[in-house]
Amino acid sequence: MREINTCIVGATGLVGQTMLKVLEEYDFPVGRLKLLASKRSAGKVCVFKGKKHTVQELTETSFEGDDLALFSAGASVSKKFAPIARNQGLVVIDNSSAWREDTDIPLIVPEVNLEDSTLNRLIANPNCSTIQAVLPLKALQETFGLSRVNYSTYQAVSGSGQKGVQDLYRTRQHESPLLYPYDISQTVIPEIDVPLENGYTKEEQKMINETRKILHQPELPVSATCVRVPIENGHGVSVAVQLKKEFTIKEVRECLNQFPGIQLEDDLAAHKYPTSVLAKGTDTVYVGRIRRDSSLENGLLLYTTADNIRKGAAANAIQIASALFQHTMEVIR
Repeated sequence: MREINTCIVGATGLVGQTMLKVLEEYDFPVGRLKLLASKRSAGKVCVFKGKKHTVQELTETSFEGDDLALFSAGASVSKKFAPIARNQGLVVIDNSSAWREDTDIPLIVPEVNLEDSTLNRLIANPNCSTIQAVLPLKALQETFGLSRVNYSTYQAVSGSGQKGVQDLYRTRQHESPLLYPYDISQTVIPEIDVPLENGYTKEEQKMINETRKILHQPELPVSATCVRVPIENGHGVSVAVQLKKEFTIKEVRECLNQFPGIQLEDDLAAHKYPTSVLAKGTDTVYVGRIRRDSSLENGLLLYTTADNIRKGAAANAIQIASALFQHTMEVIR
C-alpha cells in the first residue's frame, strides 16, 4: 500500500490518542502525519513511532495535501469540518454521532458491511456498543434470520471520555462527582446521554437506529437499556434475540465461531465467558453465555464484551481505513 498522508482531528483526546497507538500497532502506512485539535490543545506534543509531533489548531485549511482524516472531536466539530475535508478529496472516517443516522452516509463495521463504504467518501463509525453487538447479530442474520433484538448494556466510564475516567477515580477517593449525577464508584447508572420524549435515552435510541441501518433491516424490532457501570474500560452487552429459523446451540456456536472478529468464550462450568479484563487492549469481540431464551419461540441469549476505545472506536475506524485503501479506493474516487 502506498503511503497515506493522515490527519487526526481530536488527537489529544482518549480516542485520538488510541488512534495513534493503533496506527503504529497496525503499521498503517502513514506518510505525513498531522495532529489537529482545538486552539486550547494546540502546541501539545504527541509521539508517533518515536517521533514527536506538535498538535496544530484545526482550521478550514488544515486538510491540504492529506488523503485520510480520522475525526474524534465531537459532533459539532465533525458537522463543520468533515464535509470540508471530504470536499478537498480526503476519505473521512468520523467517530462522532454527527452522521450515523444520515441516510447518505455509510455506517460501517468492516466485518459486517464494508460494501456500504462505496457510497460516500465520508464514513461514520458506529456507537461503541453497537459495534460489538452487530458482529454476532450479522452472523446469526446470515444463517437463521432475525425477528427481534433486545439489548442491555454495561458500559465502562471511558465511554464518556477522559472526564468519565476522572469521575470514577474522583469518587473512589470520596470526592464529589463532576460528570455523572451519582457516585459512579458506588452504583450503576441507567442513564447514558440525554432523555428523549419516548422514554429512551439518546444512547439507547442510537443503538436501535444503528442496528437497523447496519444490518439493512429498517423494520427490525429493537429495544435497548443502556447502563453505565463502575469500570474503566470494556463494555458488556447482553443480547436477547429472536431468530426466524429453528436452531440448535451447536449450530449457533459454529455460526459465531466462523465469523471474523469474534472469539467464543462459552464454558460456564469452567468460568469461561466474556469479561472486560479479557477484552481490554484487544480488537476482538468476545461472545459467550450462549443459551436458549425459553420465554419465546426461537429465542436466544448471549453476552459480548469488547474494548470500547479500541474496537468500539479507534481500531474500528482504522480497520475501515485499511480496508478502503487496500481494496476499494478506486471505486470511491
